[in-house]
Amino acid sequence: MAWSFARKKKDMPDGLWMRCDECGKTVYRKDVEAALRVCPECGFHFSLSSAERIDMLLDPDSFTELFTELAPQDPLQFVDREAYTDRLKRYGEATGLKDAMVVGTGRLDGWAVALGVLDTRFMMGSLGSVMGEKIYRLAELAVNRSIPMILVCGSGGARMQEGVVALMQMAKTSAAIALCQEAGVATISLLTNPTTGGTTASFATETDVIVAEPGALIGFTGPRVIEETIKEKLPDGFQRSEFMLEHGLIDTIVARAELRKELARLIEYLQAEGGPPRQVPETEGPASAETGGVIGTSDQAEADDAEAAPSSETNNPPDADAGGSPEPTEP
Repeated sequence: MAWSFARKKKDMPDGLWMRCDECGKTVYRKDVEAALRVCPECGFHFSLSSAERIDMLLDPDSFTELFTELAPQDPLQFVDREAYTDRLKRYGEATGLKDAMVVGTGRLDGWAVALGVLDTRFMMGSLGSVMGEKIYRLAELAVNRSIPMILVCGSGGARMQEGVVALMQMAKTSAAIALCQEAGVATISLLTNPTTGGTTASFATETDVIVAEPGALIGFTGPRVIEETIKEKLPDGFQRSEFMLEHGLIDTIVARAELRKELARLIEYLQAEGGPPRQVPETEGPASAETGGVIGTSDQAEADDAEAAPSSETNNPPDADAGGSPEPTEP
């Protein structure tokens, strides 16, 4: 008599696993989500929606969206594979957005900021008339309130369906950056994968500080088109964040897990004169508020107080070699 020990295969729920676009390995989706959508095997940074990016960067419940009434028009009555109006409707239904950018105000580690986030899910984050108008209005608001403006960029360039109207937004967004700089208001851009075309050629690379995520494609024309044009093989890593940092286009590369902390540090350094003070998040104690949070710390404040107070045992200053107060940080 033949015996069968075969076990019945359990049904696996859909969506437990996903394949990394960079290394090709199959990874557990929950591990990717826990790492802020970063591959645990190779460190590849998956794209984020505008809502996910806002939740990741800003303090909870601090974001207020602005200029929601703006929606793209079709002045050219453009038709390619489908009418532009039909394309806008299709992307709107798929994403819940009116256009490729969400802007508003919020707080990042307690600091008031004006934030704009491009969303590659909507026509690849392409630059059009609505995006140009939102960025300029956001810049005006940042100047009026003396708060820094942060622009999170991910884009395929200017929107061809709007023709010259889209190209004009390059000048308009450049003027928005200049408006902030002339007023002494800090501007920071965060370049994500990909940031290309007219977006790269305008506001994305004109800010006071240019930050990029690791491995992001940054350039005007893609490497495939360049290779076909010049008939030469491009160097490895061409147009990636690391290449751009080495060649001076960007200022720093920051992994996604460290972005919030690094942006908070930059904001504190670049605060405009007369700007609003930092509001300490509820997770911090009152001592952090008195010392500024990012640079000063509550531990340092206690150390400074201990150094300033006379000792009950001796009037001699503490011996640093014997475990006395650490050297004070810069204010």
